[in-house]
Amino acid sequence: MLKNALEQLNLFASEEALFKLEQYKRLVLRWNERVNLTAITEESEFIKKHHIDSVLCGAYPEVQRAERVIDVGTGAGFPGVPLALLFPEKAFLLLDSVGKRTKIIQGLCEEIDIPNVTVLQGRAEDIAAEVAYRERFDLCVSRAVAKLPVLAEYCLPFVKPGGFFIAYKSQGAEEERASAADAVRILGGGPIEKREAALNGFDLTRIFLIIEKVAKTPAQYPRRAGTPLKKPLGGTAREVSRETTSGEIR
Repeated sequence: MLKNALEQLNLFASEEALFKLEQYKRLVLRWNERVNLTAITEESEFIKKHHIDSVLCGAYPEVQRAERVIDVGTGAGFPGVPLALLFPEKAFLLLDSVGKRTKIIQGLCEEIDIPNVTVLQGRAEDIAAEVAYRERFDLCVSRAVAKLPVLAEYCLPFVKPGGFFIAYKSQGAEEERASAADAVRILGGGPIEKREAALNGFDLTRIFLIIEKVAKTPAQYPRRAGTPLKKPLGGTAREVSRETTSGEIR
């Protein structure tokens, strides 16, 4: 199943990487019996909606060229871990606000031996203000639960000018794209490109919204923790909260 998908995507995965993906799945599902990491517990669905979905953008030049990658709102390690196993030459930072979750993911990456992954606990609004992380990454990816005007404020401050932010989306992506244009411009992003990825034989379609960082993010962004969600740039909290979340597969 996974090999078929990778062949369609023209992506190569070593036998070691495939083995570690299987190990990671097994360990996440084992931990999931004690800690809520994912709602997807059937193995074939896990492979499709976590492993395959995570790497659908793997052949994009924005991913291929990146050296340092941050996954914001990584949850149970997606899309960061599958991408890291496919691209062992790249350095990945997986960021999530839930301490219990990040400790488990860090432990699993150490147990399986995924040396190009570091896991960090914290809120994006706080971490993006730190010199060590601000505009230090070639690529930011995120499947997090947030509409694009909010997600852009979480993610674009991490990306260096000339780098890219890729948001995993599904239904409602075009509406998000339109509503986020002002916020993205304010944060230093360029035009929002929409790409769709689908595979033959898989009931899986993913829309990616891709933003190039064309200018530095003004120093006042991201705003303090909680503000982007309550007062999204270019819109109102009421407008954002009443929309269905798109892109999230937990």
